[in-house]
Amino acid sequence: MTEDKPTRIVYLFGAGATHAELENIDLDLAQRSGLLVSHLSTRVIEKARRNKQYLKGVDAVSGTSGSLNIELLISLIENSKIPGWEFKTRYLKDLVRRDIEKVLSAPITRRFYLHKALFELHRHPATRRKERLTGLISLNYDDVLDSAYEQFHGPPRYCFSLGEPLLPNGVPLLKLHGSFNWKDREIRGKKRTVEIIPLGSTKNYIHPPYGCIWNQALETLIGCDTLRVIGCSLSQNDFHLIDLLFKAHLERGTAFEVEIIAKNHVGDGIQKNYGFFPKLRTLTQIKDNLVPDAEPPNAFKTWLKYKSLALLGARKAGRTTHVREVVK
Repeated sequence: MTEDKPTRIVYLFGAGATHAELENIDLDLAQRSGLLVSHLSTRVIEKARRNKQYLKGVDAVSGTSGSLNIELLISLIENSKIPGWEFKTRYLKDLVRRDIEKVLSAPITRRFYLHKALFELHRHPATRRKERLTGLISLNYDDVLDSAYEQFHGPPRYCFSLGEPLLPNGVPLLKLHGSFNWKDREIRGKKRTVEIIPLGSTKNYIHPPYGCIWNQALETLIGCDTLRVIGCSLSQNDFHLIDLLFKAHLERGTAFEVEIIAKNHVGDGIQKNYGFFPKLRTLTQIKDNLVPDAEPPNAFKTWLKYKSLALLGARKAGRTTHVREVVK
């Protein structure tokens, strides 16, 4: 009797994954300085309103009430082509960067351990008999995922070029929108700083190195059995991401599982928007009823706890460095 092959796992991380780290160490801080689009948008727009040069011509559409979306605002200003639109959008994008970097200071990120626990779980022999981590896709500019990756796999394999050597444990870390820490990176023997793909409607994924990164993301998705989406609402603002998932399904020929690691009401919304993905599962629909709570306070941590116990058991989990912090 042949043993079943390990399930090939790919993760897709959104801002909610980093926000979950913040919530896990200090709920009050997360409420004051959250990293979700709604939190970030409010802070950035309030700061922008203090700048007279920015406010000129857009004061009538610079309110701060309701459910705000800074990416949509940037896109609308870009498309308006009003006088000074280039300055206004560039200014908003810079405020976004500075806001994220301020929240994710070194003293704060040193206390994070959810991403580290995830990597530790996948490196455990008991997990590797059942699951094989084959790729990581991120929409985030921060380096929280990168730092955790480096602790367990060494320097991240970003796939800046097609010529990068494939190491035995070279799980690709594919940051589709770039990263704040991509400075003085060696690509094809030359050092360069890679500009991020900023928020807004004028996203261009064709120029190097993003063509290689997105192509590798497609190949990685085609080869997976299960995609786990952590902290990402699969917003319709990011059409290119949905298009990537759609093409991966078509090229693969059969649907892969898509597990939404978020509160059930978020997963329900995603199911309604993207019902054409037939194997899309909300938190409580994941195989074997893994998570009993439909609306856990911290979906990433809760899912990671139950997944760790299912794969390792309490005894083995208790002998780890980071996973034991999650399951205790």
